[in-house]
Amino acid sequence: MHIVRSHSLVVEKPLAEAFAFFTPEGERAWAAGWEPRYHHPADGKLERGLVFTTGGGAEHTIWTVVRLDPPQLVEYIRTTPGSRTGTVLVQCAALGEARTRVTVVYSLTSLATAGERTLRDLDEGAFQRFIESWEEAIAKAIARREET
Repeated sequence: MHIVRSHSLVVEKPLAEAFAFFTPEGERAWAAGWEPRYHHPADGKLERGLVFTTGGGAEHTIWTVVRLDPPQLVEYIRTTPGSRTGTVLVQCAALGEARTRVTVVYSLTSLATAGERTLRDLDEGAFQRFIESWEEAIAKAIARREET
């Protein structure tokens, strides 16, 4: 089974600041439980070829940065062994000086029955809600930063 899902969100920050939220380190600010472990380079420097892992058990996922053009674009290959593999493309575009539109495209292929179930559950509505939850979490992270 193969799916492609796309949805956009708005980050209330200028382009470069918004882009940072979609890097492995930047996601720590807003994605609950996001703890990337860097394999190459070991310091986690954002570059083409960066390899890191997240999660554990059945959701242990291997990530590789395959395209990088900051602050407009980053693309990852992500593989959850025994489940699914594919790409996550994040494209950022300025909406004036202080807002950024971020379009997220998931292109995923199941590797086994477990992956098929996951992809079947990720219909258009579920994907839209998933990305909208990112927008809300990022807005809360921005508000927390501004309070300090």
